[in-house]
Amino acid sequence: MKKVIAALTLSAALLISSAQGVTLTLDGTPLEAHAAVYENTTFVSLRAVSQAIRPDAAVQWVDGRAIVQGEELSLSAQPGDDAFIYNGRRLPITLPVRLENCRTLVPVRPLAALLGAKVEWDGETDSVSLTTANTLHDAGDDLYWLSHIISAESRGEPMEGKIAVGNVVLNRVASPDFPNTIYGVIFDPRWGGQFEPVRNGAIYDEPTAESVQAAAACLNGANTAGDSLYFLAPDLTDNHWTMDNRTYVTTIGVHWFYY
Repeated sequence: MKKVIAALTLSAALLISSAQGVTLTLDGTPLEAHAAVYENTTFVSLRAVSQAIRPDAAVQWVDGRAIVQGEELSLSAQPGDDAFIYNGRRLPITLPVRLENCRTLVPVRPLAALLGAKVEWDGETDSVSLTTANTLHDAGDDLYWLSHIISAESRGEPMEGKIAVGNVVLNRVASPDFPNTIYGVIFDPRWGGQFEPVRNGAIYDEPTAESVQAAAACLNGANTAGDSLYFLAPDLTDNHWTMDNRTYVTTIGVHWFYY
């Protein structure tokens, strides 16, 4: 009996530690919305946060999915699914949607990114700050997604390297072997996903100012990677398929580029 009680006590402790409470603010004002941390990821109430960021949005439950509808916005989340459906497109997220106490809970970073807000985490106070002022662009914009992938893949690289990463994305858009949009290239699901930041969630982090500048430069024709369709950091990966099967173009910073 003592062993059973001890096991139950341990299980309860683990449950509490895996779902610690989090406080939220929106543009500096406390936000009354359920939030908790699961597997090192902050989950928030889809309804409360969506309607706080987008007051025009209506949230309803239809056929087992929570659906957010607003001007130029259609977002749905199904408990157990590891993706949002955003304006008709499937958008992978790092952990599945949760349903608890009649609340649909979703990871805060991808939700905020799609609603046009940025996220800052304060580990000392277990708090999340959501900011809507001066956000980059609507989530459908080419500049938005290109700057996010550049920042996630080359945050510590020189401007030349940031532009080169953007070039690879745009070269793929122009290639018949890849999707024909920036969004489609970044979230191409083949072979388990094309870019590590999509798999680990870094794609949703706020891009650096230099990455936004690099994305804008790419869209205006800047090119430092030629016709490259692939890049990798050989010292940071065990997968060297690109090096063995594609034509080398150039090296910039830690990245090697291939056609």
